[in-house]
Amino acid sequence: MVRTWEAGKHRPSEPYPQLLAQIFGVTEEELFADPPNATDSGEAPEGTLSWKAPDGDNDMERRRLLQIAAASAGIGILGVSGEPVRQLLDLSLSHDFRSGEEWEMSCDDHLHALRTRPPAQVVADLVIDLHLLRRQMETSSPAEVTGLQRVLAALSAVHGNALTRMGDHGAAVRWWHTARHAADASGDREVRLLVRGEEAGTGLYGQRTPETVLRLVRNAERIAGGPSVDLLTTQAKALSMLGKHEEARETLNALVDLAAKGATGDSIGFWKENQIYFAESWVHASAGDEDKAATARENVLRLTGDYQYGANIMLHEALCTVVRGGIDEGVRRAATVIDALSPAYRSRYILETGQMLLRAVPHDQQNRPTIGEFREVLAIEAAT
Repeated sequence: MVRTWEAGKHRPSEPYPQLLAQIFGVTEEELFADPPNATDSGEAPEGTLSWKAPDGDNDMERRRLLQIAAASAGIGILGVSGEPVRQLLDLSLSHDFRSGEEWEMSCDDHLHALRTRPPAQVVADLVIDLHLLRRQMETSSPAEVTGLQRVLAALSAVHGNALTRMGDHGAAVRWWHTARHAADASGDREVRLLVRGEEAGTGLYGQRTPETVLRLVRNAERIAGGPSVDLLTTQAKALSMLGKHEEARETLNALVDLAAKGATGDSIGFWKENQIYFAESWVHASAGDEDKAATARENVLRLTGDYQYGANIMLHEALCTVVRGGIDEGVRRAATVIDALSPAYRSRYILETGQMLLRAVPHDQQNRPTIGEFREVLAIEAAT
């Protein structure tokens, strides 16, 4: 398409000529020149406008940035942040690559965004950094690429998590595939476990069956050589979803014992202490153990800064109420939690927790008016 513009064979409709010329760093006349009348010498006659590629590598980058421009236009970045233009400026300054420390900080930034911002925004920002990372990997030495594979695995894990929150499960599964292969290529055992643990954990939110999640946990344990705090939290939740409440409680006990011995999660920052209490809240609420669920809930609220944990922990409280027989009260409480969130923050993590509550309602009570109303709330928010 770019070749047809340069040859003067096609010109997009307004306002795209101006925007595309801005992205490529040339004038409209240069990008959309009239086809020159070549002389016998092969040169264009004097006064004829024709576009000449300044540099092969930069020309290729301009064309690659079209992909960023197309993705950015759909989310408003093109007109607001000028991201494609910024990348071209970095190219001209020879300052477009990042050091290992800078990439670590980027991972921290995206993790913070995952916990505090709408998932659509997280995905939009990640696409840009993943593009930059790929370009840096293409021109780095083999030794440098190995280190960048670790970064790719971590960023891909954040991306898979964010896509799951958006309900784009097919894309998320494919990104987990990329994250696993990048982690394996890095040779970093910690990152290999991190990616597999995160993949298993996100699978609980409508992406995979609890049985498949447990299989992912077992596969990861083979690499770990045994259980880990991250894998045990996911295992306890999956067992709870299968109605195996006693096994889930036993897994919680193993989790607490392992944490008490000083076991922690990854050094990158995915796993935090509040996940222990969140798993306890999930398991105890599902079993209808109100006192233990309340204690776990207080610990989560004390420690967490993740808006989704804040919402889901209150949905656990509503779930516990339903399990104990207070169907109408629990469902109304859950609807209140979701209504309090702006649409951009009502992720699949939250809506799938609402679905857990519906599944806890006995079959002969599924036709209650409050259940129908709550189903409508979840359906509307899912469409949003």
